[in-house]
Amino acid sequence: MKNRWKISQVQNQEKILKLSSEVNIPKAIAKVLVARGIDTREKMEKFFNPSLNDLYDPFLMEDMDKAVDRIQRALLNKEKILIYGDYDVDGTTGASMLYLFLKELGANVEVYIPDRFKEGYGISKVGIQRAYEKGASIMIAVDCGITAINEVKFAKNFGIDVIICDHHEPGDVIPDAYAVLDPLKETCQYPFKYLSGCGVAFKLIQALQKKLNVDIDPYQYLDFVAVAASADVVPLVDENRILVKYGLDLLNSSNPRVSFLALLEKAGLKGKKINTWHIGFIIGPRINAVGRLGDATRAVEFLISNDYSSASIWAEELDRENERRQALDRTAFEEAVNMIESNGIFEKDKVFVLYNEKWHQGVIGIVASKIVEKYYRPTILLTYADGVLKGSARSIPNFDIYHALKKCEEMLIQFGGHKHAAGMILHPEKLDDFKIAINKFADEIVNDEMLVREINIDAMVDINEVSESIYEYWRLLKNFEPYGPGNPEPVFLAPNVSISDVKTFGNNHLKFKIKSNGVTVDAVGYGLGDLYGEFSGRERASVVFTFDEGNWNGQQVIQFKVKDLK
Repeated sequence: MKNRWKISQVQNQEKILKLSSEVNIPKAIAKVLVARGIDTREKMEKFFNPSLNDLYDPFLMEDMDKAVDRIQRALLNKEKILIYGDYDVDGTTGASMLYLFLKELGANVEVYIPDRFKEGYGISKVGIQRAYEKGASIMIAVDCGITAINEVKFAKNFGIDVIICDHHEPGDVIPDAYAVLDPLKETCQYPFKYLSGCGVAFKLIQALQKKLNVDIDPYQYLDFVAVAASADVVPLVDENRILVKYGLDLLNSSNPRVSFLALLEKAGLKGKKINTWHIGFIIGPRINAVGRLGDATRAVEFLISNDYSSASIWAEELDRENERRQALDRTAFEEAVNMIESNGIFEKDKVFVLYNEKWHQGVIGIVASKIVEKYYRPTILLTYADGVLKGSARSIPNFDIYHALKKCEEMLIQFGGHKHAAGMILHPEKLDDFKIAINKFADEIVNDEMLVREINIDAMVDINEVSESIYEYWRLLKNFEPYGPGNPEPVFLAPNVSISDVKTFGNNHLKFKIKSNGVTVDAVGYGLGDLYGEFSGRERASVVFTFDEGNWNGQQVIQFKVKDLK
């Protein structure tokens, strides 16, 4: 089925023309900026040059003063501090960063990461008992805790003060912790709401450094924040964009942190300019892999390595576990595709509900995402564990999977998540009823148009203008980075252009040339090889693309990375 193209509409054309002439940039670039709320020279200069001076005062976050005072007291009294981090990238980077900072302050501190399979998500009673056994009187939860009402009570019974650094949506009741740092709390007046869990922990570091007035540069930890924000896909706008920009600068410096240096080398990225894509698809999955398949404490050991030799050993283990995770992914993906193709599920169901008792619990979420990518259907993958079915759900933009699960909650033992992704547990005998119920709900609200992938286009361009000033476009677009949710890479449409030399290459990729005013631009469409038959004999096509940097005989060339053709 063909993709739907949706071209961004900007009502105020005058703002586009004014910005374009005032700063002498192409109208298409001005349109992208205005559509993103950047409609003056001053806003553009601020957007193109993010500054650490524009970070918000950490003490604007509710409870920050309480958290800082309690940690300061713990430092003075040599109290044992336990950092409790979630097992994903956001949690392990945040916990590692906080550990390193507190160690620099001379704290008696250690990190605890829960077992994904035995303890599940969030603060666990097992972890609290561990804190008590270790003699900890203060526990700092990173990337979890905002819904841990009973667990915080349990910790208080042991005489442990809990400080929560979380970024998830709170429930109706906030845990009765010593301090709760979460910008999403209704009572929290912090100006930016979408930090990662690691980002919240960084604000705590900023506040501690400011209050204690110690000679430690808090910005040295922004590489952790950049990795967390990119891997956890938080909106890359406002404060996040500043934090990630400077964190990427650290990763790309001549002297990156030894742990990241070792992992970049192991992943074949040494010498490459690292961006958010590399973190999301290469770095993040390697850090995540150890927690998906076993003990995520290994990720912390890797991240806090202070010499290259031990960092390399841990990087090797992360890489090995990632290869094992990929093998499990591939097998589960092939089996899921086979179920869909051989049982007529694509034609029959609007929500795919697929079960295999052998699938690994740690990878079903990733595989569900890949099924959504391939078929553009909300997908739930389930496996058998501990006498019940445990599942991961991923969805498409217009279908709120959490709301759908809520409609079926009488069939579920437990569920949680948000509109794009969720997890659930159900009894095996409820599977068929659940499958019928969630598809019945989907049939009521999902129309055929919602099941067609939509490509958002920022601006239409005149191919003649682009071909004449392609390097100028490229130079300006580099200033839009880092890319991510809320600040995606700008996408353009060149209508009815002249195409030639249409060929396929590699694993189902397409390439061709676009000619205009005597200038030839190379165009590459990764994964678009299936379109060869339709376009090989054509002389004209409308092309949706982003700008990309290629290499031709050692020379930098700018080409189009094609997203779709019609």
